[in-house]
Amino acid sequence: MRVPSWLFSSLLPLSFWSTRDRARSALIGRPLMRTFGAATLWLRAGRRQDSVEAIAKEWQRMFPDSSAHPLTRIDDETIQGEIHVHCPYRGTGNVEGCYRMMEYDRRMMERIGGEFVVLRSQAEPGVTSCQVAIRRAGARMEDLVPAHVRAGARDRDH
Repeated sequence: MRVPSWLFSSLLPLSFWSTRDRARSALIGRPLMRTFGAATLWLRAGRRQDSVEAIAKEWQRMFPDSSAHPLTRIDDETIQGEIHVHCPYRGTGNVEGCYRMMEYDRRMMERIGGEFVVLRSQAEPGVTSCQVAIRRAGARMEDLVPAHVRAGARDRDH
């Protein structure tokens, strides 16, 4: 079963509201995002994959429009992709909120067999599509600097 685009889009404001601050996210946002991720896996019959390319393609398949989640670079260890869906965090500077909302994707990755990192977030000024990296679960991730970590370091430096 395909997740209807209208349903996916209608849940974005609730996702934003529930994750925009740390306290609300701890109580509501994280459990809600994980529930949405689990529901998507169930509706789309998400399955564990073996190769990193298959993991990335399975992640892409979970969405109503896979063309809004293109894979942009494929190698043996890392798949890079983008998220073009207009995010409610776009331009807000709340990269931490974005990180909390992406619990949805991290939940899906647990079942699919991968790990997921947002390298650039639409929450950052001037960014119109998220850049993500996907690797197999358990792979070394230290060389991938998540957007919320990078943005937090930049904020502390100023």
